[in-house]
Amino acid sequence: MATVTDTASTSSTSSTTAASTTSLLADYNLFLKLLTTQMTNQDPLDPMDTSEYTQQLVQYSQVEQSIQQTGKLDDILGQLLSQQMAQASSYIGREARFDSAVAGLSDNPAKWTYYVDGTPSTVTATIKDALGGTVATVSLDPSETQGTYKWDGLQTDGTKAAAGAYTLSIKAQASDGSNLNTTINSVGVVDDVVTDGTSIMLGVNGIRLSATGLVALTTPTTSTKE
Repeated sequence: MATVTDTASTSSTSSTTAASTTSLLADYNLFLKLLTTQMTNQDPLDPMDTSEYTQQLVQYSQVEQSIQQTGKLDDILGQLLSQQMAQASSYIGREARFDSAVAGLSDNPAKWTYYVDGTPSTVTATIKDALGGTVATVSLDPSETQGTYKWDGLQTDGTKAAAGAYTLSIKAQASDGSNLNTTINSVGVVDDVVTDGTSIMLGVNGIRLSATGLVALTTPTTSTKE
């Protein structure tokens, strides 16, 4: 498996900084040209007030420093991202658990872990597609308040769902009809590591998930209780 680096955003930021510097230099040169012309043709008996153009020179200098600092920060960010990419590459091939209810469906099933806080009498799992449409509803064993659920993509109408991102929600009710709190994590093996120029993303079962949502890493298991 390969680690892929997306440098498009970083390059775009660097180009923007360079363009800003070029534009500032052009404006600054024009300002100096106009100032020189104005000073050359000023009335010696009524000279210009130097405070205004001195203030403008200071403002140009402050803007130039700001642009230079932004460029240096971009360089530092790029270096940090490179280091994070190198570290995150060790995640490839590991099974990752995310603080997210969104999981990927591909040739492999979508997979989640769940935990019900309490003693439920009924537990119903609902799966929705990226547009928010319900594609499947399944009753889970209420005696298992903590477990793993895999979805092979079979929809309620009997057809196979397309590959993509799907969201799991679980409604757990106690015997008195009250709703119980549930915690859901998506699970999958990390296939690759990429960056959008500002953050690290992990490729898991055909979708991208932010590395900031990573809560656990384990060695993949060949069989999991469903």
